[in-house]
Amino acid sequence: MHKNSLLVFAGSTRQQSFNRRLAHATAAIARDAGAEVTLLELSDYDIPMYNADLEAQGTPADVVRLKQVLWEHPAWIICSPEYNGSYTALLKNTIDWASSPVSGNPDWQDGSKSFRGKVVGMLSASNGGLGGLRSQSHLAPLLVNLECWLAPKAFALGQASTAFDEAGALVQPVHNERVRAVVDQVLWASARLNA
Repeated sequence: MHKNSLLVFAGSTRQQSFNRRLAHATAAIARDAGAEVTLLELSDYDIPMYNADLEAQGTPADVVRLKQVLWEHPAWIICSPEYNGSYTALLKNTIDWASSPVSGNPDWQDGSKSFRGKVVGMLSASNGGLGGLRSQSHLAPLLVNLECWLAPKAFALGQASTAFDEAGALVQPVHNERVRAVVDQVLWASARLNA
Protein backbone atom coordinates (compact mmCIF):
# COMPACT_ATOMS: atom_id res chain seq x y z
CA MET A 1 0.00 0.00 0.00
CA HIS A 2 1.38 3.39 -1.04
CA LYS A 3 0.58 6.03 1.54
CA ASN A 4 -0.41 8.70 -0.98
CA SER A 5 -2.30 6.38 -3.35
CA LEU A 6 -5.86 7.41 -4.05
CA LEU A 7 -8.61 5.31 -5.61
CA VAL A 8 -11.27 7.25 -7.52
CA PHE A 9 -14.45 5.68 -8.86
CA ALA A 10 -18.04 6.47 -9.77
CA GLY A 11 -21.15 4.51 -8.89
CA SER A 12 -22.19 4.44 -12.54
CA THR A 13 -21.17 2.66 -15.73
CA ARG A 14 -23.23 4.85 -18.10
CA GLN A 15 -21.07 6.22 -20.91
CA GLN A 16 -22.20 9.84 -20.50
CA SER A 17 -22.51 9.70 -16.71
CA PHE A 18 -21.87 13.03 -14.99
CA ASN A 19 -20.33 11.14 -12.08
CA ARG A 20 -17.90 9.27 -14.33
CA ARG A 21 -16.92 12.66 -15.78
CA LEU A 22 -16.49 13.99 -12.26
CA ALA A 23 -14.36 10.96 -11.33
CA HIS A 24 -12.08 11.62 -14.34
CA ALA A 25 -11.79 15.32 -13.48
CA THR A 26 -11.10 14.46 -9.83
CA ALA A 27 -8.35 12.01 -10.80
CA ALA A 28 -6.63 14.77 -12.80
CA ILE A 29 -6.99 17.25 -9.91
CA ALA A 30 -5.57 14.68 -7.46
CA ARG A 31 -2.61 13.93 -9.73
CA ASP A 32 -1.90 17.67 -9.86
CA ALA A 33 -1.96 17.57 -6.04
CA GLY A 34 0.81 14.96 -6.08
CA ALA A 35 -1.26 11.85 -5.42
CA GLU A 36 -0.69 8.51 -7.06
CA VAL A 37 -4.16 7.91 -8.54
CA THR A 38 -5.98 4.82 -9.72
CA LEU A 39 -9.14 5.61 -11.68
CA LEU A 40 -11.33 2.54 -11.38
CA GLU A 41 -14.18 1.79 -13.79
CA LEU A 42 -16.80 -0.55 -12.36
CA SER A 43 -17.61 -1.64 -15.94
CA ASP A 44 -14.21 -3.39 -15.99
CA TYR A 45 -15.50 -5.87 -13.39
CA ASP A 46 -17.96 -8.63 -14.19
CA ILE A 47 -19.97 -8.63 -10.97
CA PRO A 48 -23.49 -10.10 -10.89
CA MET A 49 -26.30 -8.99 -8.60
CA TYR A 50 -25.51 -10.21 -5.10
CA ASN A 51 -27.15 -13.51 -4.25
CA ALA A 52 -26.09 -15.71 -1.33
CA ASP A 53 -26.89 -18.88 -3.32
CA LEU A 54 -24.60 -17.67 -6.11
CA GLU A 55 -21.93 -16.81 -3.55
CA ALA A 56 -22.19 -20.33 -2.08
CA GLN A 57 -21.11 -21.67 -5.50
CA GLY A 58 -17.96 -19.54 -5.25
CA THR A 59 -17.25 -15.82 -5.08
CA PRO A 60 -16.78 -14.47 -8.63
CA ALA A 61 -13.13 -13.88 -9.55
CA ASP A 62 -13.76 -10.21 -10.34
CA VAL A 63 -15.15 -9.66 -6.83
CA VAL A 64 -11.88 -10.93 -5.37
CA ARG A 65 -9.98 -8.71 -7.83
CA LEU A 66 -12.05 -5.72 -6.70
CA LYS A 67 -11.48 -6.52 -3.01
CA GLN A 68 -7.74 -6.47 -3.67
CA VAL A 69 -7.82 -3.09 -5.43
CA LEU A 70 -9.93 -1.54 -2.67
CA TRP A 71 -7.62 -2.94 0.00
CA GLU A 72 -4.47 -1.66 -1.74
CA HIS A 73 -5.59 1.99 -1.62
CA PRO A 74 -5.72 3.74 1.76
CA ALA A 75 -7.71 6.69 0.40
CA TRP A 76 -10.78 6.76 -1.83
CA ILE A 77 -13.00 9.27 -3.57
CA ILE A 78 -16.46 7.98 -4.50
CA CYS A 79 -18.56 9.92 -7.00
CA SER A 80 -22.11 8.88 -6.21
CA PRO A 81 -24.99 9.43 -8.62
CA GLU A 82 -28.42 10.01 -7.13
CA TYR A 83 -31.30 7.76 -8.15
CA ASN A 84 -34.63 8.40 -6.40
CA GLY A 85 -32.91 10.35 -3.64
CA SER A 86 -30.30 7.68 -2.87
CA TYR A 87 -27.19 5.98 -4.25
CA THR A 88 -27.34 3.57 -7.18
CA ALA A 89 -28.10 -0.15 -7.08
CA LEU A 90 -24.74 -0.64 -8.83
CA LEU A 91 -22.86 1.06 -6.00
CA LYS A 92 -24.77 -0.86 -3.31
CA ASN A 93 -24.24 -4.16 -5.12
CA THR A 94 -20.51 -3.44 -5.50
CA ILE A 95 -20.21 -2.67 -1.78
CA ASP A 96 -22.29 -5.74 -0.81
CA TRP A 97 -20.03 -8.08 -2.78
CA ALA A 98 -16.80 -6.35 -1.73
CA SER A 99 -17.75 -6.56 1.96
CA SER A 100 -18.84 -10.19 1.86
CA PRO A 101 -16.44 -12.76 3.34
CA VAL A 102 -15.00 -15.40 1.01
CA SER A 103 -15.28 -18.70 2.84
CA GLY A 104 -12.18 -20.85 2.76
CA ASN A 105 -9.98 -17.96 1.55
CA PRO A 106 -7.58 -16.90 4.32
CA ASP A 107 -7.01 -13.50 2.67
CA TRP A 108 -10.67 -12.59 2.41
CA GLN A 109 -12.48 -14.40 5.24
CA ASP A 110 -12.77 -11.01 6.93
CA GLY A 111 -15.51 -9.20 4.98
CA SER A 112 -14.56 -5.75 6.26
CA LYS A 113 -10.88 -6.07 5.31
CA SER A 114 -11.24 -4.03 2.10
CA PHE A 115 -13.03 -1.20 3.92
CA ARG A 116 -11.71 -0.95 7.46
CA GLY A 117 -9.62 2.18 8.04
CA LYS A 118 -10.05 3.64 4.54
CA VAL A 119 -10.38 7.40 4.34
CA VAL A 120 -13.25 8.19 1.98
CA GLY A 121 -14.29 11.46 0.38
CA MET A 122 -17.72 11.78 -1.20
CA LEU A 123 -18.53 13.69 -4.35
CA SER A 124 -21.66 13.67 -6.48
CA ALA A 125 -22.96 15.33 -9.61
CA SER A 126 -26.40 15.83 -11.07
CA ASN A 127 -28.27 18.27 -13.25
CA GLY A 128 -30.43 19.28 -10.31
CA GLY A 129 -29.64 22.13 -7.96
CA LEU A 130 -28.64 19.86 -5.08
CA GLY A 131 -26.03 18.04 -7.18
CA GLY A 132 -26.86 14.57 -5.88
CA LEU A 133 -26.39 15.57 -2.25
CA ARG A 134 -29.06 13.15 -1.00
CA SER A 135 -27.11 10.18 -2.35
CA GLN A 136 -24.21 11.23 -0.10
CA SER A 137 -26.46 11.41 2.97
CA HIS A 138 -27.48 7.77 2.37
CA LEU A 139 -24.01 6.57 1.44
CA ALA A 140 -22.30 8.05 4.52
CA PRO A 141 -23.82 5.70 7.16
CA LEU A 142 -23.17 2.70 4.92
CA LEU A 143 -19.46 3.55 4.74
CA VAL A 144 -19.22 4.30 8.47
CA ASN A 145 -20.87 0.95 9.19
CA LEU A 146 -18.04 -0.67 7.21
CA GLU A 147 -15.49 1.12 9.44
CA CYS A 148 -14.36 3.68 6.87
CA TRP A 149 -13.21 7.12 8.01
CA LEU A 150 -15.39 9.68 6.26
CA ALA A 151 -13.91 13.05 5.29
CA PRO A 152 -16.04 15.88 6.69
CA LYS A 153 -15.58 17.82 3.45
CA ALA A 154 -17.73 16.72 0.53
CA PHE A 155 -18.95 18.37 -2.65
CA ALA A 156 -22.12 18.06 -4.71
CA LEU A 157 -21.91 19.47 -8.24
CA GLY A 158 -25.20 20.88 -9.52
CA GLN A 159 -26.13 21.79 -13.12
CA ALA A 160 -23.63 19.14 -14.21
CA SER A 161 -24.53 19.25 -17.91
CA THR A 162 -22.75 22.61 -18.23
CA ALA A 163 -20.02 22.01 -15.63
CA PHE A 164 -17.45 20.27 -17.86
CA ASP A 165 -15.52 21.42 -20.92
CA GLU A 166 -14.96 19.29 -24.02
CA ALA A 167 -11.81 17.78 -22.48
CA GLY A 168 -13.77 16.71 -19.39
CA ALA A 169 -12.29 19.28 -16.99
CA LEU A 170 -14.44 21.35 -14.66
CA VAL A 171 -15.15 24.75 -16.18
CA GLN A 172 -15.52 26.85 -13.04
CA PRO A 173 -12.47 27.47 -10.82
CA VAL A 174 -14.69 27.32 -7.71
CA HIS A 175 -15.72 23.75 -8.59
CA ASN A 176 -12.08 22.77 -9.03
CA GLU A 177 -11.33 24.30 -5.64
CA ARG A 178 -14.18 22.40 -3.95
CA VAL A 179 -13.03 19.07 -5.42
CA ARG A 180 -9.41 19.84 -4.56
CA ALA A 181 -10.43 20.60 -0.96
CA VAL A 182 -12.00 17.13 -0.63
CA VAL A 183 -8.97 15.47 -2.24
CA ASP A 184 -6.58 17.38 0.01
CA GLN A 185 -8.50 16.47 3.16
CA VAL A 186 -8.69 12.78 2.23
CA LEU A 187 -4.96 12.64 1.48
CA TRP A 188 -4.11 14.60 4.64
CA ALA A 189 -6.14 12.28 6.90
CA SER A 190 -4.95 9.14 5.15
CA ALA A 191 -1.30 10.15 5.56
CA ARG A 192 -1.82 10.56 9.30
CA LEU A 193 -3.81 7.38 9.78
CA ASN A 194 -1.25 5.39 7.85
CA ALA A 195 1.87 7.06 9.26
